[in-house]
Amino acid sequence: MKLWVEKYRPQVLNEVFGQTSIVKRLKSFVSNKNMPHLLFSGPAGTGKTTSATCIARGLYGDQWRMNFMETNASDERGIDVVRGKIKDFARTMPLGDINFKVILLDEADSLTKDAQHALRRTMELYANSCRFILDCNYSSKIIDPIQSRCAVFRFKPLDENSVIDYLKGIIKKEELKADKEALKAVYLVSGGDLRKALNILQSSASVSKKINESLIYEVASYARPKEMEKVVQLALKGSFTQARKLLFDVMLKYGLSGIDAIKQVQSMVMKLDLDNKLKVKLLDRIGEYEFRMVEGSDEYLQLDALLAQFYLLGRGG
Repeated sequence: MKLWVEKYRPQVLNEVFGQTSIVKRLKSFVSNKNMPHLLFSGPAGTGKTTSATCIARGLYGDQWRMNFMETNASDERGIDVVRGKIKDFARTMPLGDINFKVILLDEADSLTKDAQHALRRTMELYANSCRFILDCNYSSKIIDPIQSRCAVFRFKPLDENSVIDYLKGIIKKEELKADKEALKAVYLVSGGDLRKALNILQSSASVSKKINESLIYEVASYARPKEMEKVVQLALKGSFTQARKLLFDVMLKYGLSGIDAIKQVQSMVMKLDLDNKLKVKLLDRIGEYEFRMVEGSDEYLQLDALLAQFYLLGRGG
């Protein structure tokens, strides 16, 4: 079965969801048949790579594969790749009536500093015959000389309406049934990442043609918000043992890691109606214990300690 991420990938810029202002500017490049070097930055699953391929399709039509090269910088991140593969493609002449080729460097923030400096020189030398599109999650990891050579486009996480509208179209094509709560659950779990939302929907559809909220949380291994809310409330009210038991039961039920659990706790604290001073202290503790987990501390021990801090803060400690 083909992945829906590929099956329903937009082919033209008009089909790119949730990035209206960016798409409008990119369409002007295609209509003018010219463009500068581009830098796309933003979270995963927001349309960066898709927009780059749509630009190539718009410029070159059926010849787009011959004039477009995509390379993943996280796999090929050294200076040799820039001096070899990328340089060889950049120096050749394009086919068709567009006088430049396009190179997409996916995950460009994984390039080493030496590779980025070599890339800067390549961008200068072959500016007439090649345009670069750099796609990254963190533009701060791209050196300033490259950023100054590019028009920067910052992609945002997709809003709830955009994700749900897109999913509704796929549900109709795949002849599925999904209620409103299920679609909201998909958005909550995906966090505005459309690729993740599609994968969750497809995984759920493989289990049942009737998709509900419970199925989404089960497939995504994501605890129900009400369960995490109860954990936080119990800890703050002084029921440490009950909060601990419920948290670990939830983790086992959904297969959550310590990092998954603490991120959901953080999300829940932000949504709860708590005194601002208390909320700030809770978030400070969450950040500290999340850092400890990332550094390799035992996750169950750290979650015990975090709930203990919630207990103390809830009692004015």
